[in-house]
Amino acid sequence: MMSSQQNETITRVGKGTPAGQLLRRYWQPVALVDELPAERPVKAVRLMGQDFVVFRDEQGRYGMLDRDCPHRGADLAAGRLEDGGLRCAFHGWLFDASGRCLSTPGEPVGSTLCNKVRQSAYPIVEKAGILFGYIGKDAPPAFPNFDCFAAPDAYTFAFKGLFECNWLQALEVGIDPAHASFLHRFFEDEDVSESYGKQFRGASADSNMPITRVLREFESPEILVSPADYGLRLIAKRPLDEAHTHVRVTNVVFPQAFVIPMSSEMTITQWHVPVDDENCYWYAIFTSFGAPTDKAQMREQRLELYELPDYTSRKNKRNNYGFDPREQLSETYTGMGFDINVHDQWAVESQGAIQDRTREHLGTTDKGIIAYRRLLVDAIEKTQAGEPTLMLIDEQQAAHLTGPASIDGIGPADRWDEYWKESDVKRRVNAPWPAPKA
Repeated sequence: MMSSQQNETITRVGKGTPAGQLLRRYWQPVALVDELPAERPVKAVRLMGQDFVVFRDEQGRYGMLDRDCPHRGADLAAGRLEDGGLRCAFHGWLFDASGRCLSTPGEPVGSTLCNKVRQSAYPIVEKAGILFGYIGKDAPPAFPNFDCFAAPDAYTFAFKGLFECNWLQALEVGIDPAHASFLHRFFEDEDVSESYGKQFRGASADSNMPITRVLREFESPEILVSPADYGLRLIAKRPLDEAHTHVRVTNVVFPQAFVIPMSSEMTITQWHVPVDDENCYWYAIFTSFGAPTDKAQMREQRLELYELPDYTSRKNKRNNYGFDPREQLSETYTGMGFDINVHDQWAVESQGAIQDRTREHLGTTDKGIIAYRRLLVDAIEKTQAGEPTLMLIDEQQAAHLTGPASIDGIGPADRWDEYWKESDVKRRVNAPWPAPKA
């Protein structure tokens, strides 16, 4: 059983907290590139209880600054983009992407005040449609050569969504292979040819069997968890008959991401990023090993549920997630529609703003969650001791961190382990872009 103090330690991420100090050692998604429109690319961002402003200047350079102006604390997110930086609307003080004060126009002619003022600035880079910021004290780690970062822009698609709960319980639903047989169960299978852009709706690779049928009829997977250079590899095996086994390979990328299969040709790399202790965003990069992604279709599909500008779900706790008791009887396990994002949101938000883990009773299928929590606690302790932690990598190490393999398919029961590895190699060899060997 977990104590209240242990639960506090692994969930709270404000400045100075143990988990907060750990997560600040890593790049964090802070915005979608789509959120910085051409006409005024400025956005307020809240990350781990701190407030920032992200912008793109006239030369196309991204900047990330503390949101409060160092003059008298006004909101820089309301500032003017001009003259090589972001100008505060209160007194016109101007700051560039590096935080340097370029001018203090209200001061007397010849004033050198701007030379003595600097706004806190943070590294920010664009990767596959997501802006990653770094708010740690030391030099940031390198980005691994994972598929989502190696693929050309045409073969990726990025999106996000808000969960009104703590980041850790939101992450843990994604590293739980067993829940899909229940939470995402559909009582009837749809035409898999209409499954593009939708998770758990197509056919498992190397078969004509809809994934919905696999999850529904084979609800007790054997779960294998093994350590990996990037975190953990999870394999869920579902024997279908004497000759065939369904194999689903997923990955936990430390500290707070996972890589899972979406379809036979597409994977999802997803981060759960704390806004504060009681809210988080999921950020996802969809990576295609087949045809270029249809960004317009995938965006349109997701905007049916998510509402701009804050990417909040139209189905939420205030309307009971669209629950329909008649649907629950005959169509879906939850009665909350056919979008699995709604199911996940209900599951994690219903645990409370911060799940009370002192009341939980973990089972055999929770072995992935148990293994991740051990990694997390170990990394928090190492951070407190000033020691390096998992995935604090340099450029040389990053170049060799590829993949990771993420497969959902049906293969020979006696060769299931070889099957998923061969499937990954085959997909990479046939990819229209040079997919790194996993």
